[in-house]
Amino acid sequence: MKKKTIIPGIIAVILLSTTISCRMRSHKIEDMAGDTLQMKYATLLHIVQHDGGATTVTIDNPWKEGSTLHKYLLVDKDSVVPDHAPNVTVIRTPVSRSVMFTSAHTKLLEWLHAEQSVAGVADLKYMLLPWVQEGVKTGKIADCGDAMSPLIEKIIDIGPDIIMLSPFENSGGYGRLESIGIPYVECADYMEKSALGRAEWMRFYGMLLGKEREADSLFAVVDSAYHALKAKAATAKSRPSIITEKLTGSTWYVAGGRSTVGQLIADANGSYAWADDTHSGSLAMTFETVLDRAGNADLWIFNSSPVPCQYELVSEYAGYEEMHALKTSNVWCVDTQRTPYFEEVSFHPDYLLREYIILLHPEMGLGEPKYYEIVQECCKRE
Repeated sequence: MKKKTIIPGIIAVILLSTTISCRMRSHKIEDMAGDTLQMKYATLLHIVQHDGGATTVTIDNPWKEGSTLHKYLLVDKDSVVPDHAPNVTVIRTPVSRSVMFTSAHTKLLEWLHAEQSVAGVADLKYMLLPWVQEGVKTGKIADCGDAMSPLIEKIIDIGPDIIMLSPFENSGGYGRLESIGIPYVECADYMEKSALGRAEWMRFYGMLLGKEREADSLFAVVDSAYHALKAKAATAKSRPSIITEKLTGSTWYVAGGRSTVGQLIADANGSYAWADDTHSGSLAMTFETVLDRAGNADLWIFNSSPVPCQYELVSEYAGYEEMHALKTSNVWCVDTQRTPYFEEVSFHPDYLLREYIILLHPEMGLGEPKYYEIVQECCKRE
């Protein structure tokens, strides 16, 4: 009689243990406890580090409030991948081979001492990075074609761990890139509402590359330098006014008051006609509207390649002749095909803040601008 009662009991214990074990194994990483990494400025990035080393990274959709753009599960190459939702992209870390679609993120890898991980690049003609150009010439780095129509077969041959690219609103997806089985990292950092918020994404990228400590250290330096410059600019005795960009066709896209450019101007202690605007992106304006609101700006800056002279500007659009900054020869331009502007300022906004302070407050003695050059009255071509 005792045997008959003991055996069913043992079976019950085994069944209960198996059920509990199965339930434990079925727990998804998203449901497990973890420590949230506190972001100082970034608002679109959410990182949770779980016991066992796995990390979940959630990127908010900057174009659709309340929705997710992408979710990643970072797992060490030597670890077992935890259970996870089917819509989560698994990335084995540290990444040893990557294909880069933007010059800014490629430059960041250089700063993090992870250049050796760059196996391929897109839009090579726009990358003002000597080591990348040399790497392509020697065959160490593959030229993967244009970012909008990359060479898929070449990317497959390279066999990268990840592809780093910038997402766009209503892009319609990434075509064949989505079907080749290589994780792609949607670098939506440029949609952050502050320059330091964008720069803070380097902490995420550092995790991908096994350079977390280096990324945290670099960001701390950038953060400190930025605030030191902001404090210095606040001591200026004047607040010169500034206008950015120029006409694109018949439209002048001015920076919104809550955009990164708008905030950089404020932090440089400059006066901006759209400072009270609440938009974080660009505002489409007619030339007449810009002239009316900011035509008397002390300083005018924009990007163009090559840098035009004043004569060429007026030839391009006669109305520019009415701009006060042009009349006083205080127009400055960045030649983005000769100067590593896009490569550097995205993750070093302190560099750009310094530039703005130099242009707005030359009396502060911060030296000569690195990116901007004066628009000459007469054209002098090399």
